[in-house]
Amino acid sequence: MALAYDGAIQNLIDAFARLPGIGPKGAQRIAFYLLGADESEARELADAIAEVKARVRFCDVCGNVCETSPCPICADPRRDHTIICVVQEPKDVMSIERTREFRGVYHVLGGAINPMANVGPQDLNIPKLLRRLSPQSVSDAAGAADSADAQGAAQGGEDVREVILALNPNIEGEATTTYLARLIAPCGVKVTRLASGLPVGGDLEYADEITLGRALAGRREA
Repeated sequence: MALAYDGAIQNLIDAFARLPGIGPKGAQRIAFYLLGADESEARELADAIAEVKARVRFCDVCGNVCETSPCPICADPRRDHTIICVVQEPKDVMSIERTREFRGVYHVLGGAINPMANVGPQDLNIPKLLRRLSPQSVSDAAGAADSADAQGAAQGGEDVREVILALNPNIEGEATTTYLARLIAPCGVKVTRLASGLPVGGDLEYADEITLGRALAGRREA
């Protein structure tokens, strides 16, 4: 009794199953949908995949995805280049942009410190972040921090006055936030992080202790 489909269809199912968030059954549904789709629809999907691999790159300044470097945000003179919001992944940039509340620029680390996955500071886009600080700040950081990232920071800068650490509120994000805050502190640049608290429409009854504690610590005048 056959345990797999024959040839090309099984190869397609296996290819989809390797994608994040898609299991074997989901991969099978997508494969059979494409099998029954018009030739033009299947070709359009194949062309879109080929095009994104050929044209999309990472911004030389911030690390965000783009087709031309610097990216549109870094190249926009209307943005406040003195405020840098540090995020983990390019998709986080779009999450913040959708709020329409931030008019600064971004820096994408490409991940977070995670010893369990063998991801350390040297694997992240940290040296370029330090290069974006003022030359004097970079020099001070290199002298004050015993870090390959600080030592590797070159001259250059955007006269940055604030760095916002907008990383995920999990163990890896907290570790990376702590590391960056200590690394940037000697630069004399203001370092802030996103506020943590209760979601809009949430009930106190269902809030965990850490979230409720941070909401109390970050309270403001009504």
